[in-house]
Amino acid sequence: MNNQTHLLRGLNFFFFATQSILLPLLPLYFALRGFTNQEIGLFMMIGPFVAVFAQPMWGYLSDRLQSIKWIIFTLWSLTIASSFGLFFAAGYSATLLFVLLLYFFMLPATPLLDSLNIRMAMERGLSYGSIRMWGSVGFLLLAAGTGSLLPLFGGVANIGVMYWLLWIVPMILMLFLKDKPAAGPRLTWASMKAVFHNRTFLWFLVMVFLITIPHRMNDALFGLYLQSLGASPGMISLAWALAAAGEIPTFALLGRYMNRYHELAVLGLVSVLYTIRWLLYAYIHDPWVLVFLQLTHSVTYAVFWLVAVQYAVRLIPEELRSTGQALLSAVFLGLAGITGGFVGGWFQDEYGGTGMYLFGTVLTAISAVLFLVTHARQRKR
Repeated sequence: MNNQTHLLRGLNFFFFATQSILLPLLPLYFALRGFTNQEIGLFMMIGPFVAVFAQPMWGYLSDRLQSIKWIIFTLWSLTIASSFGLFFAAGYSATLLFVLLLYFFMLPATPLLDSLNIRMAMERGLSYGSIRMWGSVGFLLLAAGTGSLLPLFGGVANIGVMYWLLWIVPMILMLFLKDKPAAGPRLTWASMKAVFHNRTFLWFLVMVFLITIPHRMNDALFGLYLQSLGASPGMISLAWALAAAGEIPTFALLGRYMNRYHELAVLGLVSVLYTIRWLLYAYIHDPWVLVFLQLTHSVTYAVFWLVAVQYAVRLIPEELRSTGQALLSAVFLGLAGITGGFVGGWFQDEYGGTGMYLFGTVLTAISAVLFLVTHARQRKR
């Protein structure tokens, strides 16, 4: 029993460690290849675009087949195959194709892994965060060491080699993990329709969309923004390492206190903290200060994701859990990613980083009002 928990923690560790290469360094890799900012923006937006369609599809397939392990294993295998195409691609069209395939297979694995985390935690009486935090540890350790490791591999131009080596361990670990099919009745189209008739869940997704547009905007453009202020690739990786470091205590400790407060009230408070965070990003232009401001990730994203996952689980029946997680991730990674990348890029081109982050400030302030008003109405009802 404990071995399975350790295996799942190891899977989270190494899967999110692979993300610590792509998230900070892929835009720099594209820039080194000679692509324009507009082309890089399209590459980074194509992933969120395909996630809108890919994640619900793979989530539905997992619920339908009542298997998570083998769906994830298949997705990871296809992710690795697509990455070989990406890092060996020559020219714009081939790069665009393989970026699309990479994200089509990689992003849906995240909510499915979360479903495994949730089911393992519930089965063993653990908190979801105590398992998910190991993903943050993996991201942190590799991102923190990237500045030292990059020269050994020949710099940003050879990040593909680092990426492929990291995948060896999680692929082996997955073979020893037991599958966790849903315990409820088998998924049918009739039960699937219930998700789209659940007004509370759909309204929740609308509010998630608003609060996460600035977050995904920051994910896509923060590295390029820091580089424009004079930051090195090592500083950019350090910024993401600090963000991951901030997640760890939140994931480890918050789970035991979450049941004391209603999720919507907590998300309203998180929206207020996000508003303060983006306001600081708007008016601070020292790259080192911005690097350390990434620590505020702990009281914004980490709290948001823990609470949002818990609320989604509460609103969705067990046999639809993978589908519900996939829809939540599709909104966060997909719709919010497309909007954040496109609109945030426009604001940055027209009004600079200050304009981009002020746009984020306004959206999270609106989110705070919506979460708190919705919470007040539910309490009154």
